Amino acid sequence: MEQKITRLLARFDEVERELGNPDVFSDKRRYKKLAQEHSYLKDVKESWFETERVRKDLEDNRAMLKEESDVEFLEVLQEEIASLEKSLPLLQTKFEALLIPPDPRDDNNTILELRAGTGGDEAALFVADCVRMYQLYADALGWNLETLSATPSDLGGFKEYIMIFSGKNVYRKLKYEGGTHRVQRVPETESQGRVHTSAVTIAVMLEPVEEEAIDIDEKDLRIDTMRASGAGGQHVNTTDSAVRITHIPTGVVACCQAERSQHKNKDTAMRLLKARISEEELLKKNKEVSSERSKQVGSGDRSGRIRTYNFSQNRITDHRINLTKYSLDRIMDGDLDQIIEPLVMHFYQKMISE
Repeated sequence: MEQKITRLLARFDEVERELGNPDVFSDKRRYKKLAQEHSYLKDVKESWFETERVRKDLEDNRAMLKEESDVEFLEVLQEEIASLEKSLPLLQTKFEALLIPPDPRDDNNTILELRAGTGGDEAALFVADCVRMYQLYADALGWNLETLSATPSDLGGFKEYIMIFSGKNVYRKLKYEGGTHRVQRVPETESQGRVHTSAVTIAVMLEPVEEEAIDIDEKDLRIDTMRASGAGGQHVNTTDSAVRITHIPTGVVACCQAERSQHKNKDTAMRLLKARISEEELLKKNKEVSSERSKQVGSGDRSGRIRTYNFSQNRITDHRINLTKYSLDRIMDGDLDQIIEPLVMHFYQKMISE
């Protein structure tokens, strides 16, 4: 571990020197690669120094505790030690996750497609809660977020919600969110106080980058327009603004009714269609290469139950890594890294072992 950290810190200094060379700007591809590497190594360096600072402070305070006799100062030391003991494991987890080498796709735009599953209106309300959770997470990390499509339900939730995230490490952090998310709680409409179980499914897709752009022949598309449905304002059911595009060779379908403009809805539906076709091709390719590798890529499979949110016990469990946290309230407010970073580490270690 120490040797690896030493190498990374030395490489950070090398990259800084290279970026300081004016000649590097003449090669855009090289400059972009160096800038991305510098950003990653800077995060590693800052995280390492912060972790070491907290570890050193903890050691110093523990040493002082053994020698101190002043009662009031002992209380201060004990409080500070408790605080440091709480923060050190979190910093270590964050740092260890950073040691995972970056993937070229880490920063690629990432689409999350949330759908209400079993549970009817309660499932639709949980879709809205999950949308809020991911939006708060994106805000905390400085990501940009764009809603591609939303189908509201009658009680204020969403039957379906599709959004795209852009920013640093969006795919790195979101790629394992795909699957079935189960919720256990007492619905607001439940007069007997009984706990109901509902579920939403989440699919994760990469938006193809320019060099991976899907070439689609217009002749292979069937484009249907219709009136938007559901709660959505005065324009709903008054104009044929909703668009559904079917890619005839693959049968892949994408719909959008988020905008009043049929043209905007068509553009959004095309983005979704290309992402879905790209995802289908990726899964097919990896299935052909290796069934074991397909399982790894399939960690975003919609059908598998991956997580349970138990509101009455303030508990969240990720079943893939047997991780349970009693901080569901904080996670629903966007503190998702306490779940996501252990996931990133787990799947990286699994990939290495296989």
